[in-house]
Amino acid sequence: MAQERLQKIVAAAGIASRRKAEALITGGRVTVNGQPVTQLGAKADPIRDRITVNGHALRKSTERLYYMLNKPKGYVSTTSDPEGRRTVLDLVHPLLTSGARLYPIGRLDFHSEGLLLLTNDGEFAQAMTHASHHVPRTYLVKVSGRPAPDALDRLRSGISIADQPSRNAPRGRARTRIVRTAPARIELVRDAPNPWFEVSLIEGRNRQIRRMFERIGHFVEKIKRVRFGTLALDIEPGRFRPLTRAEVRTLRAMAT
Repeated sequence: MAQERLQKIVAAAGIASRRKAEALITGGRVTVNGQPVTQLGAKADPIRDRITVNGHALRKSTERLYYMLNKPKGYVSTTSDPEGRRTVLDLVHPLLTSGARLYPIGRLDFHSEGLLLLTNDGEFAQAMTHASHHVPRTYLVKVSGRPAPDALDRLRSGISIADQPSRNAPRGRARTRIVRTAPARIELVRDAPNPWFEVSLIEGRNRQIRRMFERIGHFVEKIKRVRFGTLALDIEPGRFRPLTRAEVRTLRAMAT
């Protein structure tokens, strides 16, 4: 097999996203045939070379896994949690007992629910989450009180919010900064004293929807992701299913 960039090999093995794979390399945590490699752009043969990350050899399997999960409330969208809360991997335990390594694409916060993708394909995960690829994510959002039309227009055009780091952000990087959100599509779907909106975003900052509505003075009561790109949520809470090859191809095409 031809040599490939080391960060691509690590990401494709399901260890981490491409960006995190680069950090593992520059941090001296990746070796090739027993020798640490710290330079980005270094290449290796994923079949013939022995590659380790944090002392653990990469599996040489090339099988790529893609799953849809309907995440219930009360789970964190990470592979582990320092507070001991349940993670989405607890919901797909039968897959993990067969030796699969999976991690969530993007996140849904602890109190949110709905469509979450799981994979071991780092490149696919990067393509799905990077805002520059414009893969939309659609949510049903229940808001406390009726936002004014001009306030909703501010959200549609983009609004400045504090970009809060996630609970699992590395120490030293957990600094809050002010960012401007990308334009969003927001449509009223159920009028009531506490109305429901359909909100579509092309980015996924930490607790973004909650902080967008808080910025205009409204508390978000419920969030459910119902679509990811061309995928629509079609399974019950707590259930999961593999994506079809056609579904994966279509999602990849959206990100090109």
